Amino acid sequence: TQDDGIPVDLVKILVQFKSRHNYIRVLQVSRKADHPFRGSRLLLLDGPGNIHSINFLIRTLTDTYFDVFATFPPILPPGPVGLLGFGAGSAAKVILELYPEVVVHGWEIDPAVVDVGREYFKLSEIEKQHKDRIFIYVGNALNASLREGFSGILVDLFSKGSLIPELQDPLTWEKLKKKLRKGGRIMVNVGGRCVEAEDPNRDGQMVMEDTLKAMHEVFPDQLYVLSLGNRMDDSSIALTGDFPNSDAWKKAMPKPLRGYVDMWFPFGG
Repeated sequence: TQDDGIPVDLVKILVQFKSRHNYIRVLQVSRKADHPFRGSRLLLLDGPGNIHSINFLIRTLTDTYFDVFATFPPILPPGPVGLLGFGAGSAAKVILELYPEVVVHGWEIDPAVVDVGREYFKLSEIEKQHKDRIFIYVGNALNASLREGFSGILVDLFSKGSLIPELQDPLTWEKLKKKLRKGGRIMVNVGGRCVEAEDPNRDGQMVMEDTLKAMHEVFPDQLYVLSLGNRMDDSSIALTGDFPNSDAWKKAMPKPLRGYVDMWFPFGG
């Protein structure tokens, strides 16, 4: 979890309940808190309390892996972006606000999470504001498909505090690769030691390494990893495809995001 260092009296629980799939809690962090999350709303979906969505009421960027996801559209061919593991819509919000041409199709297995997004994370406003650019489906994200294919797929699939087991299987990545248009890419939150699983045998670091190995079988010499390693978020992100031209990539995104371009390294297998 990344909620360390926030005094309990500066965190308010807005809602907590168990759905069929998750232990859902929405927290409001006081603006008085001396913490990077001050003034935010956080969505927790599992026992250990990993953060699955974050919304700052007065700014777009989050200083978490969602901002890395927001660097994705400039390196994609034209076409829709798939978001597998939609949560309360944090990644979609950032992308829709920064790139007026992008259309997002999101899949979320838990309808209660989408409901919470609409009520507590301004998802209803986002859907109204961008009504021809955001489409949300409730169901298994690994069955996501569009007839014309995706220009890019963002993968953020966790359950019970761990990357879902299917992501450690190369066959899953073969199937996802077939859903891409020519020149399309996949960007994945692969977690890391920061992710606390409900099952003590699902070590976040080991699950991340197994996921990267499975991806590498399908994308040899076309897999890159970025480790955030900061107080807000020490997740790692994976990217498929040939590495983009750094200068062109930077020019196509807002200045605060450009530093992420230089943080990628080839995955060694």
